Amino acid sequence: MRADLSKRPEQVSAMFDQVAERYDLTNDLLSLGNAPLWRIATTRAIDPRPGQKVLDVAAGTGTSSASIARTGASVVAADFSPGMIDVGMHRQWRHPNLSFVEADATNLPFRDGEFDAVTISFGLRNIVDPKAALAEFRRVTRPGGRLVVCEFSHPPAKLMRAAYGLYQRTVMPALVRLTSSNDDAYEYLNESIANWPTQRVLAGWLREAGYERVQWRNLTEGVVALHRGWVPAA
Repeated sequence: MRADLSKRPEQVSAMFDQVAERYDLTNDLLSLGNAPLWRIATTRAIDPRPGQKVLDVAAGTGTSSASIARTGASVVAADFSPGMIDVGMHRQWRHPNLSFVEADATNLPFRDGEFDAVTISFGLRNIVDPKAALAEFRRVTRPGGRLVVCEFSHPPAKLMRAAYGLYQRTVMPALVRLTSSNDDAYEYLNESIANWPTQRVLAGWLREAGYERVQWRNLTEGVVALHRGWVPAA
């Protein structure tokens, strides 16, 4: 099954159900070994502390959630794909401070100000209304809490952009055929990356949602960007 860029939630959810079992393996391969480094950078940006409560949205199989949970924080891994959650619960059962919840990012089943931090990795661009999701993330974050968004982006250097574009067009499809159970799913994901806004535009979306001290830094020359923002203190 192939989702289109209209991002109908049930269509995207079904697509992720189909790739759940081999999702982490495929992503590690497609990132050329950078995925664990991006995960470390994201966890450091969140700066979770023991006793704090962190929401990881679009958590998939919980790989990033487990990284956060190792710090001693209590982590809720939320995803709208039941298939991803099933795989995640099976793989991450060793973490007593990690729980999984099926949830829509634009209508989260949590109280206002329930979390010290909210994070989303490589999932914001798959949400039908990312601005609504950002507003919802702010709602469930306590005053003074923070948001961390790790997402594919656009390399600012012309040479790197050209090299990355060549990789997406030629190398990536070949790797997907070797590892993925659904080639069409990764074709959709490739298109969603190309159509995603720049770092500066996404930073503007965070400010529109009410975050302050918004900043970003590029990882892997801008193939990925890490955005942070804080909810104004009470």
